[in-house]
Amino acid sequence: MSWNTWDAGNTTTLAHYQHLLQGAGLLWGIPKWHGAVIRRRASSPKWNILNTALMTSISGRSFSEWQNEPALWGRLVESAIGAHLLNSAAGTGIEIFYWRDHNREVDFVARKGNDLLALEVKSGLYKREHVGLKAFQSKFAHAKILIVGRSGIPLDEFLSFGISHWMEQIK
Repeated sequence: MSWNTWDAGNTTTLAHYQHLLQGAGLLWGIPKWHGAVIRRRASSPKWNILNTALMTSISGRSFSEWQNEPALWGRLVESAIGAHLLNSAAGTGIEIFYWRDHNREVDFVARKGNDLLALEVKSGLYKREHVGLKAFQSKFAHAKILIVGRSGIPLDEFLSFGISHWMEQIK
């Protein structure tokens, strides 16, 4: 069996698993934002769990242990924000994406019509420059930017409103 044959079978299997997990409301495959529909369909999705209890319940870690491990806490917070975005976007006409260009990325991109909102989730103590947001905005100049968490909208405030609210705030 050639590598290409195996890879095609693997992709088909993963797409089938994604379909089953989405149908069960456990996971969602967030498509990559390209600006062009045809290129979005050709990209691998970013999987986002829809209930963070699935991540935490079997870990054997306490809440404070999660918070004290920056990499784990970052994944948990980003997953929670992603789940909130996906759940609150349902039925609103708002689409949720992610964006990556080489090593520059934006955690989430929300689009409704011509409105485009790039969301970056900052859960840790690190004060990193927002290279991905700057790169995204240089490619999509009409996009608005929203930072969630440290140095932006506090997590509890962000989670108090659906994505429709935040899309309205950027106009």
